[in-house]
Amino acid sequence: MNGFSLVQNGLMGGAFPDVVRGGESKFHVTLDTSWDLAQVPQGGIVTALAVRAMAAAVDNPEQTLRTAHTTFAAQVPHGLLEIEVEVLRRGRSMSHVRAEVRAPGSKRGHLTTAVFGAPRRGFEFTDLEPPTPIIPPAQCRSFRSPRPPEAESVGFVAMPFWESHVEGAGMLGHAPWEDYEPTRAEHGTWYRMDDPPWQKDGTLDPLALIVFADTMPGAVAEKVGRAERSQWFGPSVDLTFHLLGDCRSEWVLAHNRARHAGDGYASIDMTLWDCGPDGTVPPRLVAYATQVMFFAFGD
Repeated sequence: MNGFSLVQNGLMGGAFPDVVRGGESKFHVTLDTSWDLAQVPQGGIVTALAVRAMAAAVDNPEQTLRTAHTTFAAQVPHGLLEIEVEVLRRGRSMSHVRAEVRAPGSKRGHLTTAVFGAPRRGFEFTDLEPPTPIIPPAQCRSFRSPRPPEAESVGFVAMPFWESHVEGAGMLGHAPWEDYEPTRAEHGTWYRMDDPPWQKDGTLDPLALIVFADTMPGAVAEKVGRAERSQWFGPSVDLTFHLLGDCRSEWVLAHNRARHAGDGYASIDMTLWDCGPDGTVPPRLVAYATQVMFFAFGD
């Protein structure tokens, strides 16, 4: 498994903003409005940049990201952001880190804890299955394809995040404007970044996988159906991300399921699969994520 390639002033290429070090535990970054979903930046990109700063603070290429958990305590707006990092424990084979991303002057923002660890002796298996059949991304509906007139009838609005940074292609499920009989709370989508952040060894920077992981409400929307799609949205309460392997493909298959909804919240999870450059090789699990979201209504 690969670590994170950090240069003095930030990331090595790709679409991500630079994370700049301003002191031993202080970093800053600027996010423009193109990263917004609704009115604030997507939670996945904020978590990814926190992980970037934490990796720099650990500064140990033998210890790579294993797990990260973010609590979205308060909104983080676009613009200049501060990242404050604390190394809770620096071990020989494992380190624990905490970071908070917030706007200057704000009391709270997004709080992330993460564990970085070196390879260890253990067992190897994958007891999860990808969706079947897998349809290659070239044969799936792109999020950027021309939309039919009925898209306006459900209040569908294209957001800059999907137009500028992440391209999606729907493999399993329905478009927001399609009329269908809801069955399973399940969604399958291909994702790739417009400017993929490749590392020197030819693997995709794990930060991209964190961004892809924070797109889980699609499974809830699939279960709810078209009639209710324009009435609500699903902000994240938290996000837990497990990095499980290297990704060497531009396209990543995101398979997500909503396990339960009640009391205004929903529990969701996601698996991310590397299926080769054109989506036709046997799938390999590279990440797992889970989160709780809550329902927010227009009224």
